[in-house]
Amino acid sequence: MSNNQHVVKREDGWAVRKEKAERDTIRRPTQQEAIEKAREIAINQRSEVVIHGRNGLIRDKDSYGKDTCPPKDTKH
Repeated sequence: MSNNQHVVKREDGWAVRKEKAERDTIRRPTQQEAIEKAREIAINQRSEVVIHGRNGLIRDKDSYGKDTCPPKDTKH
């Protein structure tokens, strides 16, 4: 099972949810707070953060694991 952390919109804010999990790991009032928490979890688990926009579509990804072919990320 993948340990990737997804940041998704909820009615009352934003949630971090482990990939293929049935329940949210944690909820935060803002997307930025959810991203920060997801990043902490992903660094600890050496996995990826998948950020979804308000429409549910993936808008960004950040990898914190061992990637044999890392992307040339220009935003960080």
